[in-house]
Amino acid sequence: MDRSLSLFLFLFLTLFVEMRGGRGECPTSNRCGDQGPLIQFPFRLKGQPHHCGYPGFVLSCTENNQIMLELPVSVKLLVKNIIYKSREIIVQNPDNCLARQLRNLSLASSPFQFKFEGDVTFFNCSSLKTAESFAAHFIPCLSIPGNPVYAVDSFYPLQNMDLSSCRRLCNASVGYHVFTDYTFNGSAFSLKWPKSICGSCLRGGHICRLKKSNSREPETECIKGVSKQAMVTGTIFGFFLLVLVIAMLYRLHSSDKLERENRIKVKRFLEDYEALKPSRYSYADIKRITNQFKDKLGQGGYGTVYKGKLSDEVFVAVKILNNSQGNGEEFINEVATMGTIHHVNIVRLVGFCADGFKRALIYDYLPNESLEKFIFSRVVKNYSLGWKKLQEIAIGIAKGIEYLHQGCDQRILHFDIKPHNILLDHNFNPKISDFGLAKLCSKEQSAVSMTVARGTIGYIAPEVLSRNFGNVSYKSDVYSFGMLLLEMVGGRKNIDVSVESTSQVYFPEWIYNHLDIGEELCIRIEEKGDVEIAKKLAIVGLSCIQWFPMDRPSMKIVVQMLEGGGKLTMPPNPFASTTPTKTNLSKPVSVFQQELAIIPEIE
Repeated sequence: MDRSLSLFLFLFLTLFVEMRGGRGECPTSNRCGDQGPLIQFPFRLKGQPHHCGYPGFVLSCTENNQIMLELPVSVKLLVKNIIYKSREIIVQNPDNCLARQLRNLSLASSPFQFKFEGDVTFFNCSSLKTAESFAAHFIPCLSIPGNPVYAVDSFYPLQNMDLSSCRRLCNASVGYHVFTDYTFNGSAFSLKWPKSICGSCLRGGHICRLKKSNSREPETECIKGVSKQAMVTGTIFGFFLLVLVIAMLYRLHSSDKLERENRIKVKRFLEDYEALKPSRYSYADIKRITNQFKDKLGQGGYGTVYKGKLSDEVFVAVKILNNSQGNGEEFINEVATMGTIHHVNIVRLVGFCADGFKRALIYDYLPNESLEKFIFSRVVKNYSLGWKKLQEIAIGIAKGIEYLHQGCDQRILHFDIKPHNILLDHNFNPKISDFGLAKLCSKEQSAVSMTVARGTIGYIAPEVLSRNFGNVSYKSDVYSFGMLLLEMVGGRKNIDVSVESTSQVYFPEWIYNHLDIGEELCIRIEEKGDVEIAKKLAIVGLSCIQWFPMDRPSMKIVVQMLEGGGKLTMPPNPFASTTPTKTNLSKPVSVFQQELAIIPEIE
């Protein structure tokens, strides 16, 4: 808090307290509970400083929020009301046996007196006739069977009484008006305090308090009460004080909130920083994370994927690798490559398990599963995506592949780009997954050695199948991405033997033929602009599936083509090229025919 603000608040509080009449430790009014009588000078509550009340005017609050007046010789009376103007306090015996306390009461040392002066004498009379012969009041709470107790008013001459069967117990100074049967049996009565204490000060609406003097006897003084103008001024000051306090509290709360947010931000950063490298888990951890493999997401030749939970808010996908040949290399590829990859369009490897023969990979959980479900589904209409979203997905995938090729210390070749390996988060942002077939190479390396073909039929580049088409390089991923784009455009696999027309069996060639003769791709067109997006995706896809790697663009150029607004030119026809040998064929050989011929070579 600013020093000037603190000083202002201090001065303001000081002024406010002075306006309230000084002595902040002496409240001007108190109550025991919400409904009890008001407690103010000359009374004070037990525990408050002595100068807050006149000597002998001490009240206390019971557990039931009742007010108790304590008189000399331990006489305690329940306070029903306090009338300050007439200087009266209405009290009642708490146990409904006033006579028991009156036997010990002496008001000589107390500031209180009964409203009317008088005495009473208590007798124990064995004969009821004797008691009835004079003005006696039966006291049930002091009597026992065979020994009744009576009270006799002091004005009644005792010499006129037959006291032969009575025994005198004690005298008490009480008020004349209380001498009735109901008074001794629990009725409230009145005590008064002298006029010298405050006098008519309270009657005039003024304030009474102890006077500061050196005399032994306490003295009171009467000061003027708060005027209406002062009350208005105090109310205004009180309002500004309230506003000031609220402003300070809000400022402190905002400061604390900002500090808490900063602490949380630092904590999350450290947690994310620690999680940049995948953590190692035991197989027992894997079973706990997947709840004993309860929720199965999918299954393939590589293994089975289960949904898991690291915490209440963090869900993961756990891939349990099969115990078959090749898993060792696939596992190493996944951990080695993905452990260093951090990109918005690439799935994050959270952790792994290598516990004996048990191997597992833990990824971020993506609720919308793979792109394959959305572009190949013919059953669920809700699975279809609009062309604008398809274009966004295509750009995201292209940026992810470009990062693998240019953004890492070493170039990463994926070798298995296909719709099944493109996962979608809750906003349908694409993320490349499954790096089991990936290879690392330097950015200066123009060719990659490969003993066996890698990939999935329909997406494998020609050079991966036969070196006669050229060297295997990052351009092999460009070919796979081109095939993926064309499948996104057609909403079907590139080879579909179920179609009626044989000319549509190889879909990429069908697309090229339509665009080459100027026909529009009227595939799932619903809105204005869909035709241009479909055409752009098709042209980029055809540019990427050129037979020879040197004719394909880099992924950087692909991203520019997809994001650009200009008109794209048609690439050369990849299906009219000559075969890689020097012999020219009268009919070009389709790439998928090359793939089918070399399937036995693929591991």
